[in-house]
Amino acid sequence: MTTHATLPRHGARRTRAPARHPHHAIGWALPLVLGVIVGFWAFFIRRDGGETTGGLIWLGVASGAAFAVLCFLLGRIQGRLPVEVRAAAYGAVTAIVIGYLFSLHHHTVLASTALGLGVGAGVTAYAYYLFYTRSE
Repeated sequence: MTTHATLPRHGARRTRAPARHPHHAIGWALPLVLGVIVGFWAFFIRRDGGETTGGLIWLGVASGAAFAVLCFLLGRIQGRLPVEVRAAAYGAVTAIVIGYLFSLHHHTVLASTALGLGVGAGVTAYAYYLFYTRSE
């Protein structure tokens, strides 16, 4: 019994992969949820059991919006970045938000920077390990 592979006919059209990947809901939903969490976290840290004011609400909205935009932009460009730079970007975003939220609780700039850099270094190392082991 003879077996053979089916070869494409001459003149047959090949289908091409789509030029762009479709946008999934997670691409905007995750940054939105993270922004809401950071916004509420900043609001409640600064409120410290006191009365709610318009300034505190705007602080939460601005903090959450800035973090959500930063996460959204990082999510859009992460596929084009090398593994090392992508891990450093995730570490930097984490260091910024942790240092900022820690500083809202009336800690010194030095303490906020040290905590942000420490957590950011840990996230960078973990992200590098994660991205490197999953790269093709």
